[in-house]
Amino acid sequence: MLELEKILETVDFINSKTDSFEPLAGVVLGSGLGGLTEDIDIQYEIAYEEIPNFPVSTVKGHAGKLIFGTLSGRKVVVMQGRFHYYEGYDTKTITFPIRVMKYLGIKFLVLSNASGGINKTFRVSDIMIITDHINLLPNPLLGPNDDRIGPRFPEMSEAYSKKAIALADKIANELGIEVQHGVYVADSGPSYETPSEYNYYGIIGGDCVGMSTVPEVIVARHCGLPVFAMSVITDLGGKDLPCEVTHEEVINAANVAEPKMSAILKEMMKRFDEMELESL
Repeated sequence: MLELEKILETVDFINSKTDSFEPLAGVVLGSGLGGLTEDIDIQYEIAYEEIPNFPVSTVKGHAGKLIFGTLSGRKVVVMQGRFHYYEGYDTKTITFPIRVMKYLGIKFLVLSNASGGINKTFRVSDIMIITDHINLLPNPLLGPNDDRIGPRFPEMSEAYSKKAIALADKIANELGIEVQHGVYVADSGPSYETPSEYNYYGIIGGDCVGMSTVPEVIVARHCGLPVFAMSVITDLGGKDLPCEVTHEEVINAANVAEPKMSAILKEMMKRFDEMELESL
């Protein structure tokens, strides 16, 4: 089955379960960041294992379901738990849900993740707005291109929407929430980085490093979706900093930052029209 046909099959199934609910925005919640769902007026929930062509999340802290409802009065579809290359899926498979959300009708994609801090000015539990990325994972667009979905060579000079970043900065300032900005490096995991790897990623221009997000951004831009993304800095590493970290520590640090991240996202949804976003 061709990819577009697989997407449409999945969309048809989801529509049959949600009375053709049409979300304005899609949100992907990363490690320890699932609490945003408490602020959503939930109308429908579908477990990933029920959805045709969907992979299944295997990571602790990732609930593994699609949630449909309203956030700050806006219709949203939320991925509570994402998929990762290190789980054994290829990057085309882990980004399939992004394409499905596009065909469900979303006009904007919001991504969140937990990441290791490279920038020496960062602190644990900081929120970093992603302004650009460095991809060290296999590109999800490798292989034949379906021109019905997106162009063979998508343009990536503004992978992260400047209008969305500007609104997030304005909101954070109004709410008294300190945010950082920086470049996200995506590597495969699942092992955490060594001190030398942290150092190397800093040399090539990274401010934080994680194991997700970038393939989703590439696919979103391929199909014309504007993107906004934030990282929670859950640990700090480098040659002059200790790098010992556990998944539990990552979750704990993310939980500290979660209320602030949620506050920004809720207000962004409320003021969605201020961004004047355009799909490609």
